[in-house]
Amino acid sequence: MTVLIVDAANVVGSVPDGWWRDRRGAAERLRDRLAERTGDEEIVLVVEGAARGVQSVPGVRVDSAPGSGDDRIVELAAEYAATGDCVVVTADRALRERVQAHGARCTGPRTVRPAD
Repeated sequence: MTVLIVDAANVVGSVPDGWWRDRRGAAERLRDRLAERTGDEEIVLVVEGAARGVQSVPGVRVDSAPGSGDDRIVELAAEYAATGDCVVVTADRALRERVQAHGARCTGPRTVRPAD
């Protein structure tokens, strides 16, 4: 099974729709959109900062990073890539390099959030 790790801050920030006024609400909307996906994948949504505290729902496990969201994503990618297929959703080039060093694959935000 593929594990899809989603960089919530990066994906939410990829579309200028006013997300900065309600970061937690934007992360919840992304979580709900991810929960509607069908496929054979486990989804982990990594949140940080003002979005911490967003709850998991069926189909999406929310991981609240205690510090840097990027650091938490790297930890998770290293863990999951060591035992199977791991895809990280982010446009952050530095983060992409870090997770690819652990064997994870990467894809951009439009994979999970089409431009509005």
